[in-house]
Amino acid sequence: MARSQKVSPEYIKKVKSALQGNGYPSQKALASDMGLSESTVKNFLSGKPVDYLNFVELCHKLGLDWQTVAHLDKDFPSGEPSPFITGSPITHPRYFFGRERELKRLFNLLKRHPLQNAAIIGKQRSGKTSLLHYLKNITTTPPTELRPSQKLDWLPHPENYLWIFVDFQDARMANREKLLSYILESLSLEIPTECDLENFMEVVSKKLRSPTIILLDEIGVALKRCPELDDEFWECLRSLATNYTGGNLAFVLATPESPIELAHHTRHTSPFFNIFGYAATLGALTEGEARELIGNSPIEFPEEDVEWILKESGGWPLLLQILCRECLFSLEEGESDGNWREEGLRQIVPFVNLKT
Repeated sequence: MARSQKVSPEYIKKVKSALQGNGYPSQKALASDMGLSESTVKNFLSGKPVDYLNFVELCHKLGLDWQTVAHLDKDFPSGEPSPFITGSPITHPRYFFGRERELKRLFNLLKRHPLQNAAIIGKQRSGKTSLLHYLKNITTTPPTELRPSQKLDWLPHPENYLWIFVDFQDARMANREKLLSYILESLSLEIPTECDLENFMEVVSKKLRSPTIILLDEIGVALKRCPELDDEFWECLRSLATNYTGGNLAFVLATPESPIELAHHTRHTSPFFNIFGYAATLGALTEGEARELIGNSPIEFPEEDVEWILKESGGWPLLLQILCRECLFSLEEGESDGNWREEGLRQIVPFVNLKT
């Protein structure tokens, strides 16, 4: 995988417009929010190469599909998926590792009526978004696409469940009508001509019959930057889930702090944020889970390298992925000088706060 990436020329205008569309008045504001240099952001927005990890993170922050806006040579081969994914969230269950304890608790809340709400709490880059995708996809992924021992029978009748993923870094989700229309479309329900809260409540309360989980990613963005998603909006969602859908509706949200604290810090008073009775706080993987991730390499790592990766990563998924990527690259290139460790440590510098 390339060590740097740049925006394709035909998407530069779109990328620049996404800056203000996501509430950033300047390049400096985006750089400050992400802990990057202003020159890195400037290069990204002007179509110049930046570090691959920074490129993916910037796209994610601006609600852009990095694979769409990235510049690729026309004859660039698609090849097999990378065994170690270090930029974008992991969306295919085959490449997700660990979180067994959290998964047991979360699915236990969702396999009986009434469905119960949950919060996934963790630092930035701790794997919250990947866990949301895993919840959504694991129970309906064909066994042939999973690892041999990977559990998928979490729910008694997974085919009956509906999952809706809402990413509040997508600027479209900041518009109340577009968000409500998106939810109705995902439920295959009729979208009223005027898709306001009243009509949305009317449609869902009368026609939702299947167990439905709405996954809310980057909820902090919604509370900080989306004025249309006010307390009235959140109160309606709470009312819908608790009183009008027969226990068939639940919310699972991803947040850096508890929903109640987040609401308080953003001056929201809606009781919606009091309905999350279970919180999964993401930490490092267990040693067994970390070793399973490392073992995903197509080339077996020397045991001394495995031990070094475990120690330096502290068991955090992103750090594991980065260090494994560098080790695999070194083995594939036939390098034997051990310089990959130095490069790996350099690559994880922006994310070492995970270990504190």
